[in-house]
Amino acid sequence: MLSQTTTRVQRNTAEAINQRIAQETEERIRHYAAHPQQIDRRLRELDAEWDMERTLETNAAVIALLGTVISVINKRFLLLPAVVTGFLLQHALQGWCPPVPLFRMRGVRTATEIERERYALKALRGDFQPISRNADNDHAAATALRAVRA
Repeated sequence: MLSQTTTRVQRNTAEAINQRIAQETEERIRHYAAHPQQIDRRLRELDAEWDMERTLETNAAVIALLGTVISVINKRFLLLPAVVTGFLLQHALQGWCPPVPLFRMRGVRTATEIERERYALKALRGDFQPISRNADNDHAAATALRAVRA
């Protein structure tokens, strides 16, 4: 069964881990609400944070490359890249593969979870302009797009 792209990792993660990640995010938002002068630094940190996809892709590439290189010594090591690419396919289709729970336990977040924190911080900073409900559709759309560009 194919999961929705934006929720597939959370749906395949233990609820306790999802709750811990969400709680940690909420605690950070509360901290930055009290210390708004630190928001710019935190936004730069979020720009550098690796999400689940990047973490999995890098992990898989390293293991596949290592297995390929070591296969020069012993051909059985070609099984390693085959298994890893199978895991990547499984993750792409289902949002789960064996490394996902390990990364989630270590606090690796999805892009959606990172963006939630980013937009909450930008809202705290006052980045978003109100959009007039009386404006014409083109003006409202342009204002909305300008608001999220920052």
